[in-house]
Amino acid sequence: MSSVGLGVQNMSRTYQTTIPTRREMLNIIRTAFDRGVTFFDAAEAYGPHEVERILGEGVAPFRDKVVITSKFGWNIDLQTGERRPGLNSKPEHIKLAVEGMLKRLRTDRIDLLYQHRVDPEVPIEDVAGAVKDLRQQGKVLHWGLSEMGLETLRRAHATLPVTAVQNEYSMLWRGPEKEVIPTCEGAWNRLRAVEPPRRRVPHGSDRREHAFRSG
Repeated sequence: MSSVGLGVQNMSRTYQTTIPTRREMLNIIRTAFDRGVTFFDAAEAYGPHEVERILGEGVAPFRDKVVITSKFGWNIDLQTGERRPGLNSKPEHIKLAVEGMLKRLRTDRIDLLYQHRVDPEVPIEDVAGAVKDLRQQGKVLHWGLSEMGLETLRRAHATLPVTAVQNEYSMLWRGPEKEVIPTCEGAWNRLRAVEPPRRRVPHGSDRREHAFRSG
């Protein structure tokens, strides 16, 4: 797996007003693979659902040579993709959500499945139990947590070993260095940094929100 991955979150929309074309997005995915990228990150919430369809089509010619991640956790209608208020990590919902992911991604397994956000209404042990069932069925190979608290991470890992943690980590936000990274190192987890360059900064749309000192 490549150390640098490609997150496809905005392949169905942008922070601006221009909607990228599907052909352009497929070309980006395939060009990234040609240049050595073998880790692709998606989620049911991106689109919702549409980004998984784009990624599934994009990697279809070389699916077995790449690692695909997706995420569950938001309260998204399984059929329509409508994003409803709140979170939903009920075990049965997780299992049905993964069935939809597999179809949209054109694959028989999710290499790395994340809980996108912790659902305070569902014990993390129950979430881990649902993922364990999916692993036993071969539909999920590894699992991880995104933007969780440290105690939640420890409880999750004690129930079903957590492979990876996804956290915002960049030159502008180094908070994970204090506790998250040491915890991951102690549990033999990997941290996947989200938005390393910080969202919107590279193309200048952050200028009104932040002022940076010279140097």
